[in-house]
Amino acid sequence: MSAPTTSRPSSAGTPVSSARILLGRTLTPQSRNYLLVLGTTLFLVGVGLVMVLSSSSVDSFLDNKGFFGGFWKQATYAVMGIPLMLVISSIPVSFWKRWAWFVLAAGLVLQMLVFTPLGIAEGGNRNWIALGPISGQPSELLKLALAIWLGAVLGRKTDLLSNWKHALIPVAPVAAIALGLVLAGQDLGTVVIMAGLVIGALFFANVKLRYLAVPIAAGVALFLVMAIISPNRMARIMTFLDDECLDYENLCWQPLHGTWALANGGVFGLGLGNSREKYSWLPAASNDYIFAIIGEELGLIGAVVVLVMFVLLAVGFVRIIRSSSDPFVRITTGAIMVWIIGQAFVNIGVVLRLLPVLGVPLPFISAGGTALLTSLAAIGIVLAFAREQASPARPAPEGRFRS
Repeated sequence: MSAPTTSRPSSAGTPVSSARILLGRTLTPQSRNYLLVLGTTLFLVGVGLVMVLSSSSVDSFLDNKGFFGGFWKQATYAVMGIPLMLVISSIPVSFWKRWAWFVLAAGLVLQMLVFTPLGIAEGGNRNWIALGPISGQPSELLKLALAIWLGAVLGRKTDLLSNWKHALIPVAPVAAIALGLVLAGQDLGTVVIMAGLVIGALFFANVKLRYLAVPIAAGVALFLVMAIISPNRMARIMTFLDDECLDYENLCWQPLHGTWALANGGVFGLGLGNSREKYSWLPAASNDYIFAIIGEELGLIGAVVVLVMFVLLAVGFVRIIRSSSDPFVRITTGAIMVWIIGQAFVNIGVVLRLLPVLGVPLPFISAGGTALLTSLAAIGIVLAFAREQASPARPAPEGRFRS
């Protein structure tokens, strides 16, 4: 015989009860890992909104959108993305395991749309789709779909990964299809990040390191081939290797002005809003080169603060990985970490002229609606993992990053 309940039934029935449970889960005090990831993410989004407002104001005005045109667009995506992140953080982990294949299929179909009349090209890359006034970059969604799928597939086969066939099949062919679709649109920068995501998932799945040598070697070979067959990419690489960068008015223009922006900032910066390079000198000042504007306006101190926040975010990811006994959680979190943190340091490395120009945005900070929404959705999934870890802990299995 069941025990009587003391709660008063709702006149609205089950939907109201479900809503109360969802709200209750959102407001329940969370673990330190949850708060660390959430706090650093919100801080970076806030910095991004401020810097997009500053760096895009001149270009927005010249495009007849007013000084705040770029800011309002980015703020709209942030207002949508943050609640989306919190809602996703309340979805059970089992949901993503069950729907991983469907999510991946949806990502692949969306990426295929870039080769239909809906696809649009920009900057030599055909990697966007447009539905009326709304446009987006499907490859950003494909990153997230691939991370979830890798976690589900490798997590299910965790006891079989000592065999190279189970370690690389179906991961290698499916990942090759996903990367090939993006590469067909000529977006080599995104392909590099996605390749790192796949390698990261295999690493956190405890696949033997010698098995990782095969996809890494294949990726390096593909990168070299794509660079050689493209005169523009080859010229950018040669420009990067040229310390003097003599082609000032062409390929050297952007990296040199990015360097000068950082140099102008010094230690304390010129002050928020006082950038000189944003006055049509530095291309992509609010996108790929927004870190240069951060260095110019906020100085070395501001740039270091941004770097530290990404390091703290990485610490949060690692803590969640170490605390989990679920292979799906460890692998998916590891893949998302390699994607977001790796992309951040690739972007910063390009601005610092440590890497050739690849054209990838700075997560949470660069202007770009699809990238912001997708990155926040990825954080929402990681927060869901941290939320479930708040329940009584189970011992983590032996392997990399074990507690």
